[in-house]
Amino acid sequence: MNTLFAFVIVITVLVFVHELGHYLAARSVGVRVERFSILLPPRLVSFTSVADGWEFRLFFYGRNELGKLVWKPVYTRFISRPGRKGSLTEYTLASIPFGGYVKMSGMIDESLDTTIKHAPHELLSKPRWAQAWVMSAGVIMNIVLAFILFTWIVGITGIPEVSNEPIVSGVLEGMPAEELGLQSGDRIVAIDGNEVTSWNEMTRMIRPIPGKRISLRWERSGVIHEENVTIGVDPSPLRTDSTGMLGIAPEWEYTPVNFIGALRAGAISTVNGFGLIYLSIKMIVDGRASVKDIGGPIAIAQFAGDAAEMGWIYLVQFMALISVNLAFINILPVPGLDGGHLLVIIIEALRRKPLTIKTRMVIQQIGMAILMVLILMIMYNDILKLIFTN
Repeated sequence: MNTLFAFVIVITVLVFVHELGHYLAARSVGVRVERFSILLPPRLVSFTSVADGWEFRLFFYGRNELGKLVWKPVYTRFISRPGRKGSLTEYTLASIPFGGYVKMSGMIDESLDTTIKHAPHELLSKPRWAQAWVMSAGVIMNIVLAFILFTWIVGITGIPEVSNEPIVSGVLEGMPAEELGLQSGDRIVAIDGNEVTSWNEMTRMIRPIPGKRISLRWERSGVIHEENVTIGVDPSPLRTDSTGMLGIAPEWEYTPVNFIGALRAGAISTVNGFGLIYLSIKMIVDGRASVKDIGGPIAIAQFAGDAAEMGWIYLVQFMALISVNLAFINILPVPGLDGGHLLVIIIEALRRKPLTIKTRMVIQQIGMAILMVLILMIMYNDILKLIFTN
């Protein structure tokens, strides 16, 4: 239940912020937003901004004029606010806990609605710079959110730095340290009789000798232990050579930081988030990683659950990383994504005339088909991992 709840929170917040960016940008250039939905249909309640007030509607099952049971408004009330202009935007709270969406007037999106009248309030009637601003605002908001979350975390915890004390804070599964039975809090005191006084010194001793049998001495609660163990090999795909590894993690120390320092650290963490995506893609391209390693909703849910169990700081940090990933994915020039819409705008700017509605429809349909194939492939990978890792 924690996993599902954490997943819903992460996805809903990230998608809401993304769609809020589109909404605010659309309103800023005079594009009518027909609907702003939190979560996905069917609708539960809605407030529609109309002249002189609001129209409130409550949805549930009811019978239509043919006597058929359908999901429909079962209660409607007008809330009077004399003098309001009314934007005709319907603000909706829906029932499926998975993100949300914004429907803008005069835009061919996932709904494949072609009722384009080229009215002044429609997106396609606006200058191309305005269209580009509206379509990029969601990505910008996700980047801003990641920056704010990273900055907030650093402001609370301080800047993390690896401790140079040779003290174990964690043990990696399947590595020599686990075989020895090392535990959090153990201090490494000697390797092959050579005294260890720092983490860096210990690392320099271990890295050059993968596969070598050594004598390891450590201290636990004032008692000295000593065992022989074979140094393992660093399994990280980032390593292009064999590097020795015990499989232990160092302790972290946190240095308090002022507001400017937190902002700087937040910006660096956000940029590093994009750097991790670049490294992942590079590893797939050069064969050090596989497309099968890409995670989807199930993997995100599992990681969100793990992060939530570790504490809210880790959940917020995970949310920031996913926000960076969401920004990166959405800016890709794939039809159906924000980057695909931006690509169409650039093409129209280069040819100095708009594409036909039919052409836009074809592009959108192709993009939706590509996205569906990718989603199914990622979900298939997720299911396989779930089956074979449990």
